Amino acid sequence: MQSEALVRDHTIYACVMGSRAFGLATDHSDTDRRGVFLAPTPLYWRFEKPPTHVEGPAEEQFSWELERFCSLALRANPNILECLHSPLVEHVDDTGRELLSLRGAFLSRQVHDTFVRYALTQRRKLEADVRRHGAPRWKHAMHLLRLLASCRDLLRTGELTLDVGELRTPLLAVKHGEVPWSEVQSRMTRLAAEADEAATRSPLPPEPDRARVEDFLERTRRASALEAVHAPEPDPYDEVVQGVVRDGGVRQRG
Repeated sequence: MQSEALVRDHTIYACVMGSRAFGLATDHSDTDRRGVFLAPTPLYWRFEKPPTHVEGPAEEQFSWELERFCSLALRANPNILECLHSPLVEHVDDTGRELLSLRGAFLSRQVHDTFVRYALTQRRKLEADVRRHGAPRWKHAMHLLRLLASCRDLLRTGELTLDVGELRTPLLAVKHGEVPWSEVQSRMTRLAAEADEAATRSPLPPEPDRARVEDFLERTRRASALEAVHAPEPDPYDEVVQGVVRDGGVRQRG
């Protein structure tokens, strides 16, 4: 099965991410689309396994296979967790709705480590830009501030909210280079410290609910396998086998 067909025919959840989901879009903002597809279980019975992710087929579109998506979410990957909480859902089926109902199962205090560690890596890149070019990539600086604020609030409340709300104006000022780099650095340092403090008293559990997520994945895979067994259309591989049998039985090739 072609990768594009997996996205086209087997997507269970699709949303818009990036600036539009964060409430930071302007007239020139791209539309970043993210999704989750469920590869039919019989595809895993072959030597060549289905892809864990697919880029496209549309521009600015990227999708993950369900198992890969859940694995990354359980490890508190910031991009994946934010994808689960997008306010701009474009498509969702019954399996996708169950995935969304599990959003809380993926959240834990591990977000403190993953979000802040990612932010630290990105900050170092921005500081390298300043040393080389005299200024950071202001758009990246804006999103780094947004991520740190999101992490802090998530640890404080136990809920992940993507829209920046009243922070839109000050964040866009950073994007436009209207805030001195020294001030941006101070904000980053303060937000990271506030996230550290929030982690010590967060309502989030220490670990995600892996068993609950695994149960969902197992049931989904089993249902997909049963659907394939009762499907009216034969699998292409079955057609090949039936053709060999019609031609006089299975022949071994040396």
